[in-house]
Amino acid sequence: MTTSAPYQRSVTRIRTVQPQRQNPNHTVAMVIEPGHWEEHDPFLLLAEDWFGQGTFDVHPHRGIETVTYVIEGKLNHFDNRHGEGQLEPGDVQWMTAGRGVIHKEDPAPDERVHSLQLWVNLRSEDKLTEPRYQNLRAADMPVRKADGATIRVFSGSSADLRATTKNYVPVTMVELTLDAGVEIVQDLPGRYNGFIYILEGSGHFGASNEYGEQNQVLWLDRRADVAESEVVIRAEQSLRALLYAGEPVGEPVVAYGPFVMNTSAQIKQAFEDYAAGKFGE
Repeated sequence: MTTSAPYQRSVTRIRTVQPQRQNPNHTVAMVIEPGHWEEHDPFLLLAEDWFGQGTFDVHPHRGIETVTYVIEGKLNHFDNRHGEGQLEPGDVQWMTAGRGVIHKEDPAPDERVHSLQLWVNLRSEDKLTEPRYQNLRAADMPVRKADGATIRVFSGSSADLRATTKNYVPVTMVELTLDAGVEIVQDLPGRYNGFIYILEGSGHFGASNEYGEQNQVLWLDRRADVAESEVVIRAEQSLRALLYAGEPVGEPVVAYGPFVMNTSAQIKQAFEDYAAGKFGE
């Protein structure tokens, strides 16, 4: 019996991300801009932030997961479910807001944080699930090593390594660190929607051998009719990048501020529940 080779993914579009200064304390670059729900499914937005203390004060969420990756600085976290902790460079927090969380993310004293925060949609049946937190320490994550390459698996898998991270919507998240000239292959389920964001360096990506460099986001094609796919990544300069891919939810999206639901009535209910204290204190 013969088996077909995995589908080789290509890059379909590339966008250079432009930081915008919001105020003296906060600069943001929208890697994934909100509103393109079907195109980016299951991802809702990805923000790259540079910020000091007091930027993100106490605020609620419902109906999503947030995935926060710290690039520089130390980030303190507090929430109304008696959770608190500190993320250091290379760490990730995977927060399931579910039916409602009130939290605060603030740099440690005298720190300025550079981070990425991804919002992942939840299926309708999981929108009001119990909130949970997973603090994914870089030092504790599975690491796939090859000559001149380190692939840290925060969620999903890479080759024969799999993270124990719990997902409602299946998501692969890997951090890629490659020396100049090194090539690796990352496997992905064919149906997953995926992209690569380049933090440092440059390289060539996918079957189309597209060139990408720092501050660019590269979206990959996908094939829902094939089980397995691969993306080839070759560093030109020393490369640091994040690859995210996830299974599309395929449901209506209605978003307003920190709440993402399926209907306008559910958004109204979220505001009413928050005002009534049903998210907790």
